Amino acid sequence: MLKDVAVIVLDGVAPFELGVLCEVFGTDRSAQGLPLYDFAICSPGARAVTAQQGFAVTPTHDLDRLETADLIGVPACGIDVVVPEEVSAALRRAVDRGARVISLCTGIFVLHEAGLLEGRRCTTHWMHVGELLTVCPDSKIEPDLLYVQDGPLITSAGSAAGIDACLYVLRTEHGSKVANAVARRMVIPPHRGGGQRQYIEAPVPSAEAETLAPLLDWVVEHLDESMTVDTLAARSAMSARTFARRFRAETGTTPHTWLTQQRLLLAERLLEEGDDPVEVVAARAGFGTSAVLRHHFQQHRHTTPLAFRQAFRQAAARPVEAAS
Repeated sequence: MLKDVAVIVLDGVAPFELGVLCEVFGTDRSAQGLPLYDFAICSPGARAVTAQQGFAVTPTHDLDRLETADLIGVPACGIDVVVPEEVSAALRRAVDRGARVISLCTGIFVLHEAGLLEGRRCTTHWMHVGELLTVCPDSKIEPDLLYVQDGPLITSAGSAAGIDACLYVLRTEHGSKVANAVARRMVIPPHRGGGQRQYIEAPVPSAEAETLAPLLDWVVEHLDESMTVDTLAARSAMSARTFARRFRAETGTTPHTWLTQQRLLLAERLLEEGDDPVEVVAARAGFGTSAVLRHHFQQHRHTTPLAFRQAFRQAAARPVEAAS
């Protein structure tokens, strides 16, 4: 049960990524029935560190605090940061005893210095994938993903992807209702589809077509219906080619990929919150048959619908306890 969260800060820490960890895990939302964590910010000797923008961050704890943490957060910092051996050793001990470690953006380079990445799937900001491959060629970098979990390590891409990764931790630990409630408090989506690639490409050019938001809202309400690019284009009074181009401009992905992700999100909610058989869930989510649903779950979630239901129902069933 996740109760104890500690965050390591080093010189050059990025305020945004540090703030993400503080907001998600260090904010008291117990009045709304949400988890309250024993939260601390740590550094070697509890010494003050200098953030990227030049101001001081003064931790309240030294590295001893890491010895009991269930989750250790590593916010972004400079990719050439000098990582003290005592920090690396503390991270290795934490992983050895079963704690999880989550890095945000370039915080992954701290994990590399600790020798934790070899042979593991991971990700970081797309601008720094090359540097990471250079220093850690044995890691299995997934450059297109917003976040990746491999065993006890959770790594995330740049800035806002750290929020996605933190919400993922809440979802796996407490279930979707808790993660969704925290996301609502933060006024952010509980899950973002797509990956980093949509942010690597050139800025979206101006377009004459009006926004597709009304169409997307309609699609979400009718996911159980058969849809093709041609039928959606016709509904938008566009040619299929113009529609596909406009769709990518507004969403960063293709109509097929976006639709599949929306159907997966609906299927996940139905599996977590209802008792319908998988065949019924598949139909209600627009996949048609359980075989097609299983195919997409294996491809995009690396699990089966039944395993997903069991895992997240168990998470949701765990009692939420305030930290003592």
